[in-house]
Amino acid sequence: MGRILIRDLATYSYHGCFEEENKIGANYKLNIWVDGDFSKAESTDSLIDTIDYVELADLAAKEMASPSRLIEHVADRILSKILSRWSQITLAGLTIIKVSPPMNEFVKSVEYTIEKRQA
Repeated sequence: MGRILIRDLATYSYHGCFEEENKIGANYKLNIWVDGDFSKAESTDSLIDTIDYVELADLAAKEMASPSRLIEHVADRILSKILSRWSQITLAGLTIIKVSPPMNEFVKSVEYTIEKRQA
């Protein structure tokens, strides 16, 4: 078993419960990981035998471009698409980090982490 990890994928997206968040947007970072048997890719050195992390990042960025009120909802959408796209993934996980969210107090970031197993 192996793990592919994308760390700090940066996006500018329009998620939030406040009208201003949907107009102004905010910076986000994503950490995405997928677990699976990548032993074939280890021996063949072929992209077709693994998960293309460029495609994985593009999928997540595309979903981040579609506004939602809650980052929990966006996270679920991203993981559902990942698991339906690559059947060889046994576990997928994601942390969405909203940088400097609008709050009454200063907070560097708010994070939501989720993992899902392949059905």
